[in-house]
Amino acid sequence: QVQLAESGGGLVQPGGSLRLSCETSGFNLDWYAIGWFRQAPGKEREGVSCISTPDSSPIYADSVKGRFTISTNNAKNTIYLQMNSLKPEDTAVYYCAADRISRSTCQPRHFGSWGQGTQVTVSS
Repeated sequence: QVQLAESGGGLVQPGGSLRLSCETSGFNLDWYAIGWFRQAPGKEREGVSCISTPDSSPIYADSVKGRFTISTNNAKNTIYLQMNSLKPEDTAVYYCAADRISRSTCQPRHFGSWGQGTQVTVSS
């Protein structure tokens, strides 16, 4: 059974950093597409960063390019999202997701397994 669990969210001041973690079980990170998504109040869930295959380059939303970095530690079955230079508009619930079908997109509708989410609030 595919399971994902996010952690690492919290309150941070603008310009600060956070690292989100997503512990996974029930599947091999090398065989699944993985990604981070976020949903702000009143807005649709959006893709932040995704990796379709281990050999592919990560996809980043334009709004986070140069500030966020997705990575994995396969030995720990964990996905990370390093977030630097955070802005108030980054405030949202952040989710990690996985799907056994790899596509070169970062669309929520293409991911079938989700974690419960972790809140990130950027505010002074």
